[in-house]
Amino acid sequence: MENDMTIVPNQAELERQFEFVNSLIERHRSTAIALVNAEAIQMYWDIGQYISLQLQSARWGANVVGDLADYLKRQNPKRRGFGKRHLYNMVRFYDTYSSESFYQIFNSLQIPEFVQSGIAQIESADKSNIHAIVQSGIAQLEAEAKPLPNLLTIIPFTGHIEIMNRCRTDEERIFYMLYARHQGLKTEELRRCIVNQTFSLLMDSEKMMSPKLLAEYPQSEFMLKDKAVVDFLNLPKVHNEHHLHRGLLEHMKAFILELGKDFLYVDSEFGVQVGGSTKRIDLLFFHRALQCLVAIELKAVDFQPEFVGKMDMYLEALDRDVKRDNENPSIGIILCPSADKSMVEYTLSRSLSPTMIAEYQRKLIPQEVMKKSLEEYCTFLKENK
Repeated sequence: MENDMTIVPNQAELERQFEFVNSLIERHRSTAIALVNAEAIQMYWDIGQYISLQLQSARWGANVVGDLADYLKRQNPKRRGFGKRHLYNMVRFYDTYSSESFYQIFNSLQIPEFVQSGIAQIESADKSNIHAIVQSGIAQLEAEAKPLPNLLTIIPFTGHIEIMNRCRTDEERIFYMLYARHQGLKTEELRRCIVNQTFSLLMDSEKMMSPKLLAEYPQSEFMLKDKAVVDFLNLPKVHNEHHLHRGLLEHMKAFILELGKDFLYVDSEFGVQVGGSTKRIDLLFFHRALQCLVAIELKAVDFQPEFVGKMDMYLEALDRDVKRDNENPSIGIILCPSADKSMVEYTLSRSLSPTMIAEYQRKLIPQEVMKKSLEEYCTFLKENK
């Protein structure tokens, strides 16, 4: 009788194999969700297109859309999402993204490859049976039909409604589609990003970053904002650092969304040893994309040059004693109510640390630079997919 020569893998190997199975589940589940969403977006586009062309050709009057909603409800009372208001959202969806101006901007951009995936290019269902029952005069409308830009399939329709309701330009709309996909934003998170003008703040090319930060992390320009909207804290006009610190800890989820979802919270008042004393960093994060620790110092007063010297000390301590060998040099962010840009430039020009000054206030960038910024953001996504 032969001996049983079965080799039993050790626990670490089993964990690796189990994780492989888990990754298969997650990958196929994500693919299935993407397939369903892409087909749903195609359906909304087709419905919006058909109704829009009927209205434009004057074949339908203003009341017909309401009649259609009633008809669809009678056909299937349990079906949701096809009321009059939602049907008009589909019309607006088609009208907005079938415009010549949108096509020109879309075609001029180097959209990242994930938009061009096979999932996003699902062909609409065979319409041969539909054609057989459609009046020949109505079927002629198909000559005016426009294809669905595959960019639109990367987010759910609820996200498109938020974008259409809140964005004024095609550049903004395209940015928020890409940003929502890249950050994995839910609809309510996307809404907050739009309200807080993430496009303007992230695309601002005049961020208060040290030369060292830009040299070591050139991609950080599209990952870090130097403005943070912290209205969720309800801070009084006169407040101190304790109020700011406590509020951010109590609303950490909202704060991370404001910073960007690549930020992982590590600790509050994180202690580092400097000489014979322990110094405490207000907030410590880890940035997944940049693969580095991020120290955040909170200030309730306007920026002062001495803040940078303190941050330099923190970053040196982190890199010497906390940073792991596989991690990149630590980054520092000084968050204050406002900062004189000339003072910041003079202070950071000699700093040897990758440091950024961030304000918790709003600032818009000129409209004419938005398109260029969006082109640069698309290039960044393509290079960092």
